[in-house]
Amino acid sequence: MTSLLIKGASLLGGEAADVYVEDGLIRSVGPFSGTAETVDADGLVLLPGLVDLHTHLREPGREDAETVLTGSQAAAAGGYTSVLAMANTTPVTDTAEAAERVLDLGRAAGLVDVQPVGAVTKGLAGEELAELGLMARSRARVRVFSDDGKCVADPRVMRRALEYVKAFGGVVSQHSQDPALAPYGSACCHEGQLSGELGLPGWPSVAEETIVARDVMLARHTGSRVHVAHVSTAGSVEVVRWAKAQGIAVTAEVTPHHLLLTTDLLSGYDPTYKVNPPLRPAEDVEALRAALADGTIDAVATDHAPHARHDKEHAFVDAAFGMLGLETALPVVATVMVESGLLDWAGVARVMSVNPAAIAGLDRHGRPLAEGEPANLTLVDPSASYVVDREASLSLSRNNPWHGRTVTGRVVGTFLRGRRTFGS
Repeated sequence: MTSLLIKGASLLGGEAADVYVEDGLIRSVGPFSGTAETVDADGLVLLPGLVDLHTHLREPGREDAETVLTGSQAAAAGGYTSVLAMANTTPVTDTAEAAERVLDLGRAAGLVDVQPVGAVTKGLAGEELAELGLMARSRARVRVFSDDGKCVADPRVMRRALEYVKAFGGVVSQHSQDPALAPYGSACCHEGQLSGELGLPGWPSVAEETIVARDVMLARHTGSRVHVAHVSTAGSVEVVRWAKAQGIAVTAEVTPHHLLLTTDLLSGYDPTYKVNPPLRPAEDVEALRAALADGTIDAVATDHAPHARHDKEHAFVDAAFGMLGLETALPVVATVMVESGLLDWAGVARVMSVNPAAIAGLDRHGRPLAEGEPANLTLVDPSASYVVDREASLSLSRNNPWHGRTVTGRVVGTFLRGRRTFGS
């Protein structure tokens, strides 16, 4: 029998209480007079453990950039108790066996619950559906499917995928990029004045927005669920807001980097800031913040994309797309959204735990801080400010866009079923 007392924590930023945990469950919330290992949480905020809908763990295939173990370590340090591992590994997670392999690697690491995301199409080729049903019925119980990194561009294939996953309550998470408007691999900078001045191939907003618009209409037609990954433009926000008003089953996520960083950072050609979709202008950033605050955007997802130095340290057009995000997501959200008053800590819990868990069908995560609930928990020091140091990262990679920035809000403890996985 294992027991733990988190003493005096502010629940969701509200009233302080003692939270007693035993055998992986919250046993009481309120005054506690027994004996247990005690964590002094005076001045700290207690949240349900964070859930990331969009994590690249790179294993199998690119263990030089990240492994399930190192990614799990970074996730736990970021306050996460569950992450969804994207399918663009080598080989691609497009079979039941591949999904179960990722599940088993996560269980062996034992720091966060690693839930595999299945590919929508075989080999991410966009042509033939992957083993959606077999992955869903496997031990991995895959419920989220995505060709992330590539768009399911063929509307017939997307329609079939939506129809297929509806039978078992699945969801297709779409990387919204029309390759005819923003070609894979080449388009790398928001299309506008700056892309012209820098001579970088443009990635226009409409390449995202047209796919979002098409997919919400396909979701309405099929009666199925679609999830929009890493929304980056004000136009996409407008489409999602309209679709929700029509009762269409659409959800959306935004990354921490799209909530703060703008395309102006590309003026120095630093490949750290090369990401897909690209950083956008300030007016898009403002629209994304407002949409997250008002619920149009449901969740914050990291799109944690580690890369080895030899893939990232190139001329901008040749460098790999992607940024680290697991360890810094919560402090970035706290700095951007909480300090500005756009979200309170209950709102942070909603967009970083409750909603992501619901979208992914993770019924043991994102739960209330109440008696009888799983003790998947995150402790945050809301007043702690610090300078991000990429060399201190637990990830194997160093492509960290936050290096040298001061952020507020530090994760000081993460608990998976009552067992401490980060902090001391």
